Amino acid sequence: MPERIRLTLRVDADGKAALGHGKIRLLEMLAETGSISAAGRAMGMSYRRTWLLVDSLNQLFKAPLVATRPGGGGGAFLTEEGEAVIRFYRAIEQEASQASAQNLDRLAQLLAPERAECP
Repeated sequence: MPERIRLTLRVDADGKAALGHGKIRLLEMLAETGSISAAGRAMGMSYRRTWLLVDSLNQLFKAPLVATRPGGGGGAFLTEEGEAVIRFYRAIEQEASQASAQNLDRLAQLLAPERAECP
């Protein structure tokens, strides 16, 4: 059974959403698959949407997070900066979850009972 309540983290930069669990998961899938298109497919996104997200991440940071290999079918990979961004985000996420665990439990106790889904 899925958790009823969980903390999600979004990092804003210059007043705009910069990083969240979706973009981090995309970077992780890209590292796993070695391909922008395969990472997007695994997440149910079009190639265009995937490429736009990767491009926005590359432009947000001083150095690109994702690099492509030259040549047809060369694939893509995370740079050292891309790997660092994932590590930092996951560490922040874990610290925030640990720090808020007691209050999240209290908040969960205030939720209405789960309703059964109608067929």
